[in-house]
Amino acid sequence: MDSHQDFLAQPRVAVLAVEAAAGRPPLTVPVWYHYAPGGDVTFFTGTQGRTARKSRLLERAGRFSLNVQHAEMPYRYVTVECTVTAVERRPSAEQAYAITSRYLPEDAARGVAEEETADPDNTFVLYAGRPDRWLTGVFD
Repeated sequence: MDSHQDFLAQPRVAVLAVEAAAGRPPLTVPVWYHYAPGGDVTFFTGTQGRTARKSRLLERAGRFSLNVQHAEMPYRYVTVECTVTAVERRPSAEQAYAITSRYLPEDAARGVAEEETADPDNTFVLYAGRPDRWLTGVFD
């Protein structure tokens, strides 16, 4: 198996988990993200970012878990527990493009990144998290 960092660096849809209010299970939602081995994990909240439940919980908790998987045999997964290191309320188009380019063709990725960051009323928010703990699994 590739190293856990190389596995996370592959373009997969991740499941983000963040602590919720007392008496509720963690919030879990799919996200697009960017990761390069040795760096921070980054992801964005989309156009309802500043008012989204996800944003409120992330900023309160200051930490999150991210899980990615390869669902075909051999089944593999990586979960990384992270501490929030940055919150960009006005991320640049290039910061957004680093994420969108992993999932969309180049023209579409640039278009989404530019559209999401150009409008001054846009509530798009970019989060960065430092990997603190890794959990991995391989099932043949």
